[in-house]
Amino acid sequence: MTTCAALVVAAGRGTRFGTSTPKQYAGLAGMPVIRHALMAFSGHPDVSHVQAVIHPDDHQKFTEAASGLALAAPVFGGETRQQSVRLGLEALSDINPDFVLVHDGARPNVKAETIDHVIAALSIGAPGAVPIVPIRDSLKKVGDGSQITDSVPRDNIVRAQTPQGFQFQALLAAHQRLDGQSLTDDSAVMENAGFIVTTVEGDESNTKITDAADLRIMNDSLMETRTGSGFDVHRFGSGDGVTLGGVFIPMDKALIGHSDADVLLHAATDAILGALGDGDIGIHFPPTDQAFKDAGSSLFLKFAMERLRALMGALIHLDVTVICEQPKLSTVRDQIRTSIASIADVPVSRISVKATTTEGLGFTGRGEGIACQAIATVRAPARH
Repeated sequence: MTTCAALVVAAGRGTRFGTSTPKQYAGLAGMPVIRHALMAFSGHPDVSHVQAVIHPDDHQKFTEAASGLALAAPVFGGETRQQSVRLGLEALSDINPDFVLVHDGARPNVKAETIDHVIAALSIGAPGAVPIVPIRDSLKKVGDGSQITDSVPRDNIVRAQTPQGFQFQALLAAHQRLDGQSLTDDSAVMENAGFIVTTVEGDESNTKITDAADLRIMNDSLMETRTGSGFDVHRFGSGDGVTLGGVFIPMDKALIGHSDADVLLHAATDAILGALGDGDIGIHFPPTDQAFKDAGSSLFLKFAMERLRALMGALIHLDVTVICEQPKLSTVRDQIRTSIASIADVPVSRISVKATTTEGLGFTGRGEGIACQAIATVRAPARH
């Protein structure tokens, strides 16, 4: 039975990325970039071993990014990518797999089908296989003054991706023999060692993150629009006013609840948690927990927004309808919208507040309490 190992190379500093955090540890759809790549290989049925090559300064970041995944202990890379790959291959020597797949840690969107294509080519005897995609744009040469100096024919020109797959012993020997040279990828190492590398079908979405713009574009591509609904009811008791959307409204009653009984913020919180499939307010803040006794409900909405933002998501719109006979909200509606927007840290244009009655019917019609329903529309990771 043939064995296949994956070598995920992530020892670079990413100087073009523009932040102190290396790009492979930047957030993408709620998790570090490198974790997406590690999961693709650790979850593939034909990959028996996943080895990462990292920078010594990133050991803690890698440990957090790889939490819960079945991986080999990482090895530290060298000054160049070529050196890092050689060190990773040497770490795999004791395992001595038949095939090795070398993948960029900053290429998070690799699909199982691409991995399948590379392994299939190796299985029929190819020394190496590289996924490729065609060049669709016109190619130009540009001079020092930004003027076009020539047009470059696209015939037989393609873009190479990773994972690039090879017969393990052949790639290891080629790297050791050509150590110290400045070759851009592993297929170039094999070509310089005299091997013929074949190509397989790549995937346009399997792009490499180079700068912050790449990350923004990929984050957008991995997001989807979701909706969630929330509904809450609180009954009236004695008191001197109610709090709705974080705004205190004087009246001759108060809403009864474990917290401040802000029925509007409770419904809004459940709507956002619902859009994330993340339980409800009672799971995260159980009424039996005295820590939340008389707590301001802004705490709950802020919590839901933190859960959303931790996934790199965003609140697109929140629409709430308050159902009651009293108090009348027409004079405080804009104040409530502004309050909710401030708590959620979104523009007020993303918040809608409406009020209605039940024409004297039911418990709200009898003035026994207030109900509120909310619908949240969010952008969240499609993989979440």
